[in-house]
Amino acid sequence: MSPRLLVLPVVAVLLTGCGAASIEIATPKVDATERSTCQRLVRELPATLESLVTRAVVPRTALGHAWGDPAVVLTCGVAMPADFQPGAPCEEVNGVGWYVPTDQFGDLSEDLTIYTIGRDPVVEVDIPAEHRRDAAFAGDALSTIAGLVKKAIPQAERCV
Repeated sequence: MSPRLLVLPVVAVLLTGCGAASIEIATPKVDATERSTCQRLVRELPATLESLVTRAVVPRTALGHAWGDPAVVLTCGVAMPADFQPGAPCEEVNGVGWYVPTDQFGDLSEDLTIYTIGRDPVVEVDIPAEHRRDAAFAGDALSTIAGLVKKAIPQAERCV
């Protein structure tokens, strides 16, 4: 038998283990109504976000979704960050208000975590710095996500 034929099964086994690792998503404490709302949102999220494909998440019942490597991660049902104050500045994308922590706003070399404002449950989106540098990606991705958030989670307050 040729040495090449012996190597092929080994290479095949190694390649099957080279896929991107699953993304762990924290499980926020939510009530039954919030869980149902988050599950509805997660079911509607696209398999591809711009050019980023879906990544496996753990637990499988996570109230979130991940795309790409490094992963853009959406989590539903989170609490607002400790530094959030009512009336804080927000950015509106496709009819959804987003809170952008001021310490993260201008530095495109840092990862960004943003939160919906005026919707319950709250949605958090983590955007790695690598994806922030592409302004078109960030705007288009948030527009896509916002459209789905708008359908799944009613607006309680406007972005001011």
